[in-house]
This record gives sequence, C-alpha cells and structure tokens, in this order.
Amino acid sequence: MRILLTIIILTIGLAGCSTTPERADADQRFEQLARQIWQAETRLTATEPDRLPDMSAAALSTQQQQRLVWQQQLAQLSPTQLSEQNQINHAILQYRLANHIDGYVYNAHLMPLTSESGFHTSVAMMMQRSALRQAADYESYLQKLATVPTYMQQQTDWMRQGLLTGITQPKVVLAGFEQSISSYITADINNSVFYRPFTTKPDHISSTDWQQLQARAQQLINEELNPAYQAFYDFMVKEYIPGARSTIAAGDLPDGAAFYQNRLEHYTTLSLTPQQVHNTGLAEVKRIRAEMQAIIDQLEFSGSFADFIQFLRTDPQFYPKTEQELMRYAAWLSKQADAELPRLFKTLPRTPYGVVPVPAEIAPKYTTGRYAGASRDDQAGFYWVNTYALNRRPLYEMPALTLHEAVPGHHLQISLAREQASLPDYRRSFYTSAFGEGWGLYAEYLGLEMGFYDDPYANFGRLTYEMWRAARLVVDTGMHSMGWSRQQAIDFLADNTALSMHNVTTEIDRYISWPAQALSYKLGELTIRRLRSEAEQQLGVKFDIRHFHDVVLSNGSVPLAVLEQQVNRYIATELKN
Repeated sequence: MRILLTIIILTIGLAGCSTTPERADADQRFEQLARQIWQAETRLTATEPDRLPDMSAAALSTQQQQRLVWQQQLAQLSPTQLSEQNQINHAILQYRLANHIDGYVYNAHLMPLTSESGFHTSVAMMMQRSALRQAADYESYLQKLATVPTYMQQQTDWMRQGLLTGITQPKVVLAGFEQSISSYITADINNSVFYRPFTTKPDHISSTDWQQLQARAQQLINEELNPAYQAFYDFMVKEYIPGARSTIAAGDLPDGAAFYQNRLEHYTTLSLTPQQVHNTGLAEVKRIRAEMQAIIDQLEFSGSFADFIQFLRTDPQFYPKTEQELMRYAAWLSKQADAELPRLFKTLPRTPYGVVPVPAEIAPKYTTGRYAGASRDDQAGFYWVNTYALNRRPLYEMPALTLHEAVPGHHLQISLAREQASLPDYRRSFYTSAFGEGWGLYAEYLGLEMGFYDDPYANFGRLTYEMWRAARLVVDTGMHSMGWSRQQAIDFLADNTALSMHNVTTEIDRYISWPAQALSYKLGELTIRRLRSEAEQQLGVKFDIRHFHDVVLSNGSVPLAVLEQQVNRYIATELKN
C-alpha cells in the first residue's frame, strides 16, 4: 500500500498543464488503457441483469492475475506526462486496483460479512434495485434469482475455508447475526423481498404472461431462495458462529499487523502508523471534551460529566415515542437543511432524496443511519433512519445525523459526483472513505454556520457525534493493534459520548468487524477543515465559501493528497487574480 501512496503523491505533482504533442500522446495512450481496464473490470465484477458474480476460486484467481497486469501497465505510464485530470484518473485507477489486489492477498473473500450485514443482505438489496420495465426485464430478474443459491454456496464455501485457516469474524460480534438471515426466509411468498417486483402488474404485460411470471417467481423463492437462506442460516448457527475466533484484533489474523496497516492506509489514504492515529484521537477527545463541558456548564447542570450523560440516556424527553415521530423529525430537519444549501454551494445536484427507515430485516444490528445512493438516473437517493429500539434513538443526535447522511453530506457529495458527465465512469462511481466520510463529518460542522443547532442539547449532540468519530481513532487502533479488549473500547466510547449503550456496543462491534474503516471520518474531516483554514488565511477577503466548496467537490471523491493539491492550486490561482 505504501507503493500506492507514493504513486498518488507522484501523480498529483501536477506539472504545468500546457498541451504538447508528447502530453497529448501520453493522454491518448492512458485514456485508451483506462477505458480497457474499466470495461474489463466492470465485466469481471459487475452484476449482470441475468446473473450474480462468479465467486469460484478459478474466477477470483483469474481476476487477480488480470489486475496485476493492469497495475503493471499503469505503472509504466508516467503520471507527470499526463494532463491534470488524467493524473487524478491515473491515481484513482491505481487506488481501486490496489484495493482489489490487496483484498485478495489478505483473503478478504474468506470473510464476506461484518457485524452489520453480509453478502446475503447485499443480494437482497441488489435485487430490489433492479430496473424492471419490460417483460424481458422480469425474465432477466428471474434468471438472476436462479443464480442466488450458487452464489450463496460459493460464499459459504469461502467462509468454511476461513474457519479452517483462522480467518473469521470474532464470535463476540456475531451475537444475533442469524436474525438478519432468517428475516429473508418467508412462509408467505407475498412477504418476500424477492417477490416485491411481482406485486404490481405493469399495464403493458398481459394478464396471462404476468401470472406465468408470478408463478415462476413463487416457485423459485419457495424451492430455491428459501432453502438457500435456510442453508446459510444453519451454517452460521451450527458451524460458523461456534467455530469463529475468540480474539477481536485484526492483528491476531494471519499476517494481521500488515493487514491492519494496509487497511489503515487504504481507508485514510494517508501514510500513518496506528500509534500516530491513536495519538491524534486522544488529542481530539481532550479538545472536544472541553467543549462538551462548556455546554454542561451553560445549562447549569448540577452533576458530573457522567451524570449528564446518564441524564441524556435516560430522560424520556430526548426520545421519540413512535416511529412516525422520529421519521417526521428527520424529514423536517432534511427540509431545513435543503433551504440553507444555496448560501454555501454554487452547484447543487438534480437528484432528489427521500427519508426512509432502515430495512427491518437488518435494523437490529445496524447503525443509527446511513445514506443509500441512487443506482440509476431514474431513482432518488435515500437517507436511512434506524427506527428499531426507539429508546436508543435520541432526538438530540438527529440534526448532526441528518447533515451527515443527507445534505450537505453524503447525498450532496455523492450525487454531484455521479452527475458530472465530464468525468469518466470510474471517477463518478468512485468513493473513498477518507474523502466521503470526512466530508460527512465536515457537513456536521457546517451546521454551526447554518444555524442548525438551535439549542444546547442539539449542539451537544453534534459534539457527541464529533467525539464519537474522534474516539474511533482511539478504540479502533487500540483494539486492532494495541491489545485493547472489547469492554475497554466500549467503556471508552460510553464514557466520552452521549451515545446510547445500544449504539455504543453496535458501533464497537462494527469497528471490530471492519478494521480501520472508522478511522477515515475524523482524519478526512481534519484534512478538509485544515485546507479551508489555510485558504481563509491566505485569501482573506478573497475567500468565497461557495467557491471553496465547489473546488472540494468538483472532482468527486479523491484521495486526500489529491484534494490538498487541488485546494493549493485554487489558492494560488485566486491570489493571482
């Protein structure tokens, strides 16, 4: 991975952009290679209309060898000979390839699930996003449905190999995981998520043809899908969970220290050690804790920090009484945020977004909220709100959550990237956590400028979310490389945030099962805020927040080194004008 980071740094050297015959030739050769790689990569891994990906050993080995060839071909093209945009394209293609290659090297395919979800939930969501208009679309859907059992068996076979080699998720994070499987096994076919496309007949399909399609779907679900999910359920309950490892650290996996370092650098796009990240987290926790204490003092609360946290966790005034109350509040906050966007952004997306509950089948072990982007241009994006266990969903956290997941957070950033027609497909669909999650946390900070936190409790909710992300730097590195226990991590997160204990434990299990991903939020946000501060200081009255945000978002999701170079170029250009 350090090789990749070096490539990124070299790539964004961004020599002068004047067009020369040599540069034009280099750009042409790169663009031709990039198209070939992306088209072939799409064929290798994309879900086809009539089938799921082949997860066999032969298929994965072939993919690995092909990616190694592409990686070498890209390395032979000097980024400094390319145009500015192609230098970014080159860096992103290298980054994407390296992640696939590293995943195979570290046997990620032996562990295709986290504490929250897995391939069984991904399949269901994938099927629900299918575009079904003509009879042929429904035929393709049924053909794809028929490939689900093979796909699930291939994944199960890899997990069984993981049991033999010690590459499993920790047993402690899998408690209750089987519920996310059983929810897809339905005695009444009409309640199956896989049958939903057949509940409403399109006008242009005859009744006879529609009845035949419905009958085939019912047969597939009853005879193929339900047994496949039941087999996976039995495997998880009888083999995987009992045989899963008792340790929690990524460092305890085969070649675990190198694996964790690789994931740290992948998710943060920064060349840092676990100790450096840990120290940054401790410093941020100390700073944020002081700001939280100031709010407690402002409220004239008589009691300790721990007492105030307990008050927030237990007082009914802070919790919704019904799912409808929570969803309506989230929707109201979303519209409030929408109204503030023109003041901070020149460019806004055309794609709308909705506010919906987290799917019930995954809600019990799912995080508080998430953004689900549109997969086609005739779809909206969705801000997911978890309505499971309402007594664990404090309302004072909702303003920050809304800004992060909806606007100006993930929906705004991801939709703008997808809508930039001038960028190649692999740029518009690219997402790196350091940028995307860093932007989401920066969006929470923007709520201060938007006047979004209209009472001390909401602002404390913002700070507890920021503290949550800072504490991640401490507990993630602590558990995966410094010998921290799960309980030690739970206590640290609980002692420093106002998150409900349910959220604390589900979050800690998420960090255990998804090493280093949680580091990206705070490190990305710190980078964006530092770059903004530098722009404000150097430009003075020339600084325009709307222009700055355009610069940050105009290239889609990029490694942080690329973002820094783009902001530096913006500052230099503005100083000349």
